[in-house]
Amino acid sequence: MASAQETSTNMYDDENLNEELEVVNYVDEIETVIASMAADQKYMTGQSESGDHAWKFKYGTVEVYVRLTGETEEDVLSVWSPVLTLPANKEAELFRRLLELNWSSTLEACYALFDNQIVVLSSRTVADLNPGEISRAITIVATIADDMDEPLQEEFGKA
Repeated sequence: MASAQETSTNMYDDENLNEELEVVNYVDEIETVIASMAADQKYMTGQSESGDHAWKFKYGTVEVYVRLTGETEEDVLSVWSPVLTLPANKEAELFRRLLELNWSSTLEACYALFDNQIVVLSSRTVADLNPGEISRAITIVATIADDMDEPLQEEFGKA
């Protein structure tokens, strides 16, 4: 009969084995999500010399970008989609509206300013990232951007 110490060690080994079996292939997970969402299941992909992976796909009326800087805990998954190009009409009102929307309706995403464009953005480190979170980040950004690009363009369009 195994002693309590041996049983404890065996349980710990089983937990480590289970953790090792649950390794997520982030690139495959991202491509699976994108393929299920992209118009006609078409998307562009690339990889930099430094190991960054990038994807671009069309969802409804918007283009969605995904970037994975690597697969260590410190690396980052970013998803963004432009919804409005600046300059815009009534920019003070626009920025106030975006701040209010950040508080009330963007979930884990937010509106941000990047390269003279208003984008919907979600970004997080890879540490403890699971397939559901990958899917959720991409889905939230794509859905919010697709829902909000036309109303924002109509109300605040180019100055």
